[in-house]
Amino acid sequence: MTDPALNALASASSAYLRSAMHQPVQWEQWGEAAFARAAAENKPVLLDIGAVWCHWCHVMDRESYENAETAALINEYFVAVKVDRDERPDVDTRYQAAVAAISGQGGWPLTAFLTPDGRPYFGGTYFPPEERYGRPSFRRVLMTMAGSFYDKHHEVEESASSVMEAIEYSETFTGDATDLDASGASLALLDKLIDGALKQFDPIHGGFGSQPKFPHPAALEMLLDAASRPGPNAPQCAEAALVSLKKMARGGIFDQLAGGFHRYSVDERWVVPHFEKMAYDNSELLRAYVHAFQTFVDPECADAARATMQWMDEWLSDRERGGFYGSQDADLSLDDDGGYFTWSRDEAAAVLTEDEAKLAELYYDIGAVGDMHHDPARNVLFRPMTLEQAAQQAGVDAEIAPMMLKVMRSKLLAARLQRPTPFVDKTIYTGWNAMCISAYVRAGRVLQVPGAVAFACKSLDRVLDVALVEGTLKHVVAYSDPAAPHTDVAGVLDDYVFLGHACLDVWEATGEIVYFEAARVLATTLLRKFYDGKGGGFFDMASDSTETIGALSTRRKPVQDAPTPAGNPAGAALLLRLHALTGDETYRETAQETLETFAVIVEHLGLYGPTFGLALGRLARPAVQVVIVGGGAKAAQLEMVALARFAVNKSVVRIARAQLGALPPALAETLPHLPDSDEAIALVCSGMTCQPPIRDAAELAAVLNAADAA
Repeated sequence: MTDPALNALASASSAYLRSAMHQPVQWEQWGEAAFARAAAENKPVLLDIGAVWCHWCHVMDRESYENAETAALINEYFVAVKVDRDERPDVDTRYQAAVAAISGQGGWPLTAFLTPDGRPYFGGTYFPPEERYGRPSFRRVLMTMAGSFYDKHHEVEESASSVMEAIEYSETFTGDATDLDASGASLALLDKLIDGALKQFDPIHGGFGSQPKFPHPAALEMLLDAASRPGPNAPQCAEAALVSLKKMARGGIFDQLAGGFHRYSVDERWVVPHFEKMAYDNSELLRAYVHAFQTFVDPECADAARATMQWMDEWLSDRERGGFYGSQDADLSLDDDGGYFTWSRDEAAAVLTEDEAKLAELYYDIGAVGDMHHDPARNVLFRPMTLEQAAQQAGVDAEIAPMMLKVMRSKLLAARLQRPTPFVDKTIYTGWNAMCISAYVRAGRVLQVPGAVAFACKSLDRVLDVALVEGTLKHVVAYSDPAAPHTDVAGVLDDYVFLGHACLDVWEATGEIVYFEAARVLATTLLRKFYDGKGGGFFDMASDSTETIGALSTRRKPVQDAPTPAGNPAGAALLLRLHALTGDETYRETAQETLETFAVIVEHLGLYGPTFGLALGRLARPAVQVVIVGGGAKAAQLEMVALARFAVNKSVVRIARAQLGALPPALAETLPHLPDSDEAIALVCSGMTCQPPIRDAAELAAVLNAADAA
């Protein structure tokens, strides 16, 4: 580094942007000032979009943006703008669509070249400093793009215009709306999505497709819902979901020592992951494992869920104030590529006894030759066999093997904790927190961990207190560096939708009406500021957004899961939940119109359409509410029976008798007059009717089984 001066990122809030404040590139933050400067100086804009957890973003930073000669080229010919994709998902999604239209692929780092008004005319992802990997050198790309802008300006303008058209088309095409009121139309479309997922299921290794493999938790949830219902494909759905969940939990994509899931696997066997850990991956996989345990009572699913929560508790949570952090980085430095998480055989042997090392080498597949191409001595811990099989091969008594495993895992984890730890981005994002809150509520209830529910409530209180101001949401609750300037970023569609779901989930667990009312406030803003009353569906940005730079001038309606649940079907599901609790037909009509708007294309989305499938399940089937009234051991028993077997259209509500005077409108009207008694009861409600109170757990199970079979 030759230039010690700070660039404009010194005043940024994002940890990712602040990490580049010392680079010799004269970076600007995204905003009117940067593009005004580009226009005044008649320079193209170099746009770099990345994230604090992104390995190749760090590589490109070191190789190119920290290189004085490369920086000098950028500073002379471009206005350079750096964006944190987690902080500005609205910017990222649009320029991802642009680069995909130009090059056929997207990803991070995203490298785009824009006209001074923000329209993209060329782009790609990672560019190396010298020509390799079949990619041109970054300096050659810089000079070519600068030359094109100055010498072939007419062609640049034409290219930028055509790319903008591609962005406007991306994820907004709907065609003619499909009538989902037609006989069986919703379930028929849902069956197509399920069949599509089953066709891509890998029966050998689990998951979908080949390498690289992403978990696709929404697809797993869709299959789990189908598996819990009578039907010809229920056994196939159960097999696909359970095999996938178990193979992932046994693989290297799951942190076998500390718990929690890495982002994806580079191979089809789930062995070698990209090591970053994201809040949203872990929240959605936590839900999937809990839902699998609900239906199949499989202890392996419960173990994976508990281990995931343990990692989130220890690494991804603000235990004092509430809230979930954004991510943990993959690496300690650019040279280790997962070194914190991997082991050589000698490293493992150094902390274990001879017998423990023998068992660990078999159970975790720790060999002299490991799994990492850049360093063959390093092993990703995964479980190729059962503990019983490993104990037999190691000559260990099967009765003491579980205790040995507990001890050796503890030793390995303690040794790993002595290593420098990859950076945890402590930024608290509204939407990601909402997903974590929902997952914790479900896990806490099903696995009987009251502390998880309590922490979810604390986290939700913090998000609502800080991020919700007069019905309007902020995208960021708190930044990683409390000393950094705080930027108020407007909430996007996902923030409103996911937080609405979290409010309803917490209301179901606690009966506190304030959370239901918060969900209604969010839905009111959602309908007023995001819904397209003419074309149907929700835009990802509010209608009163004043940002129109470049691609932000385009309207976008997200319908694909990528990788978080898509905002439109998740929004429709939120409205259907509110309709069941209020009887307000506006909610249902808007939800149905949203799903009908995209129904013509959704079967072509493949593994990126399952959130739509889950919403179809809510639309096609009547909502079933199991209301547990009262407290004590009997109420807890009734609640556990009600929670058994996951179904997307079933909710289990826990109400204290003192809360019966403050209920959502539909429940207040349909709940029968209850006798004055402290005895715990369960009521099964559907539509506008509730069955007589049930006091016996076996009777409740029989009633719910009959409802599932209908």
